[in-house]
Amino acid sequence: MGAVIWNAMEVAEEARENCNSDIPSSSLSVETSLPLPEMKPRIIGLCKDLFVKWSHLDDSHFSVETISGGITNLQSKQSLKFIPAVLKVSATDDNGNDVSITVRLYGPNTEYVVNRQRELQAIRYLSAAGFGAKLLGVFGNGMVQSFINARTLTPLDMRKPKLAAEIARQLHKFHQVEIPDSKEPQLWNDIFKFFDKASILKFDDSANQRKYETISFEEVHDAVVELKDLTDLLNAPVVFGHNDLLSGNLMLNDDEEKLYFIDFEYGSYSYRGYDIGNHFNEYAGFDCDYNLYPDKDEQYHFIRHYLQPDKPQEVSDKDLEVLYIEANTFMLASHLYWALWGLIQAKMSPIDFDYLGYFFLRYNEYKKQKEACLSLARSYLAGSGTG
Repeated sequence: MGAVIWNAMEVAEEARENCNSDIPSSSLSVETSLPLPEMKPRIIGLCKDLFVKWSHLDDSHFSVETISGGITNLQSKQSLKFIPAVLKVSATDDNGNDVSITVRLYGPNTEYVVNRQRELQAIRYLSAAGFGAKLLGVFGNGMVQSFINARTLTPLDMRKPKLAAEIARQLHKFHQVEIPDSKEPQLWNDIFKFFDKASILKFDDSANQRKYETISFEEVHDAVVELKDLTDLLNAPVVFGHNDLLSGNLMLNDDEEKLYFIDFEYGSYSYRGYDIGNHFNEYAGFDCDYNLYPDKDEQYHFIRHYLQPDKPQEVSDKDLEVLYIEANTFMLASHLYWALWGLIQAKMSPIDFDYLGYFFLRYNEYKKQKEACLSLARSYLAGSGTG
């Protein structure tokens, strides 16, 4: 698995050099399998180690509570095993001021699917552009960020016209951020890395091994190659994408009507259509009800506000069609990406979640949508003289 491992400890040690020169780092780690009462003193000790101003405070000055988590970071709606992933730590300083921060613990073995170095590199620039929380510190298996006073959206929230328009406007702005890195899109590199690892797994559980052996990896590989070849013809603009814009990574302060994008674990240079198509897939929610995938009118509403945030009604029919084609072709790539991700997680993750079943959910939806989406793209390319 060496080619896909991004070591969290090395990231913590190198963060000062490669991300922010003034970001404190700690070699400490926090065991994620501990129950919250046993985790609290370790979290407090970590905060004292990271922040000099808190080092002398008594533990009574601190409170620790669980906020939330995602499938990668230890929780989901369907998970039976609760392990804190994102925690709010509040402290009262010597002047009686309350200060809150967020401590985020990486899911066990997520270095197999997440490039933490790439994530930390991006956070600095995304934060400066107004996205997400400010990075305050890094440690052996996580990071500390400023606390965002907002609620997490639900899948149903995302499709509300007003919020959908705001997400689109914010995504337009997000895609303008320049990250000092290679501008080469990483989507297909990551998918092929996932494929290489997912195709050689062995499961200890015999039932899981039998399910795994029903997968035709030759078929999956052909699907990836075919889709890559087709999307290459679209010449989709390359942007730094969030690439995981599900409801759990969107927060809203209702009083201020301020929307936040958070968690840039899967952020990389990619294609604008992939980020949008992946977001549309997330309308299905944790239950993967793809009947909730947005219809053409809903997609056009989103695309208008993405392409021209200030004058959405002035978007041309041609520009609407181009991005509609992009999104609904790269939507298929999203299914392949997360299907292969699910296989690796099925082997590596200790989280009580049916990742193997998740592979089949995503791959079967890819197969269900494939013919219509590829035909749409090929017809467009033939009409434009590209195909």
